[in-house]
Amino acid sequence: MSTLSERITEVRTGFERPFWVANISEIFERLSYYSVFAVLVRYLHESLGFSTETAGSLGGFFGAAVWFMAIFGGALADRIGFRRALSLAYFVLTCAYFLVGSIGASWLAPMRQHVPLWLLAGGILFLPALGVALVKPAVVGTTARASKENVRSIGYSIYYTLVNIGSFLGPYLAGWVRERVNRGEMQLESVFRIAAGSVFLMFIAVLIFFKEPRRENAEAAPSVAAVIRNFGLVFRNWRFVLFLLIFSGYWIVFWQQYLILPRYVHDYVDAAANTEYILIIFTVAINALTRKIPSFGAVILGTLITALGWLAMPFWHSKWAAVVALAIVATGEIIQSPRYYEYISRLAPPGQQGTYMGFAFLPIGIGSLIGGWLSGRLLKHFGEDLHQPNTIWWIVTGIGVMTALLLFVYDRTLRPREQESA
Repeated sequence: MSTLSERITEVRTGFERPFWVANISEIFERLSYYSVFAVLVRYLHESLGFSTETAGSLGGFFGAAVWFMAIFGGALADRIGFRRALSLAYFVLTCAYFLVGSIGASWLAPMRQHVPLWLLAGGILFLPALGVALVKPAVVGTTARASKENVRSIGYSIYYTLVNIGSFLGPYLAGWVRERVNRGEMQLESVFRIAAGSVFLMFIAVLIFFKEPRRENAEAAPSVAAVIRNFGLVFRNWRFVLFLLIFSGYWIVFWQQYLILPRYVHDYVDAAANTEYILIIFTVAINALTRKIPSFGAVILGTLITALGWLAMPFWHSKWAAVVALAIVATGEIIQSPRYYEYISRLAPPGQQGTYMGFAFLPIGIGSLIGGWLSGRLLKHFGEDLHQPNTIWWIVTGIGVMTALLLFVYDRTLRPREQESA
């Protein structure tokens, strides 16, 4: 009992208030993001009339823009401070989500007459990236600065647990709206309005409750020249960059739950299934069970589990196969993600947490961009043309298994052992 009591005391005293404000706000940011992502491809295809390939590519571009911009958002967050970064981010997201849901609105009709619809949609879908680009590195950076060393690993577990709560609530919200759309009580665009309202509340909360966390060793905010040098240092660390590129394969596989699965279930399994509700399955905290696994080992294990999870789809052709697949995919993500962020945070030199954590999101962007392009073509070729939709999941699984194998080889041959122990 004394050990448990000591652990509870460590958790109670190990985190400063900015840690809790930033991480609780992340619930609402993720709720907004995933509610939008859960309906986006179908919204583009069914409401705005885009083709299968174009809707998939635009959906992938939406995710990719968010995570690519996070690289620069991390450097900017280091420069302007996490409080300014978070408040600016939530204001931008409020405006951006409102506009995404207004692409087909009557008040944008004059613009649709003069600008190609794909270009207008692409431009508007880029706007949320400007907000999320600041939120993610600011929250993760705050977690690093506002956590004592002895509880930092737990801090990232808390961070990712709250992310999963938001990830759970987002598709639930989208499914709730979808049911009312089917009954004629609401419009699908209501998802975007609710998302905008959610992040606006966080804009107010940050202004009132968030205090800038102290920098390590009282270091000053980096200058523009220092930020450029930090970027150069990251790019010159070729082993780190190679790891990020390999790990992008994981996210190609992961994002198919939003890019392929909703269309696949609707078109080839059960047209009446509420695919948004299916997306909320199995977000639980497994980190405690894997804490004794080295960080990189947890990343490899999570990647392999996520890849194999999609095999439930071709073996069991029903909407419940999607539930099982997502349960396994979620397990793999929960195993690897907290340890991945912990691993990256320990590579960052003092004063560069935002920059390094920004680069930590690069694989997510690459995976979304390639995954969106791939999803549209797989659905078109194997679904609409060849009528062999199950083949899609064998290809997705193959990409994930190959990624796990490459990570294993990298771990045995290239990863510097001293970095993680540092």
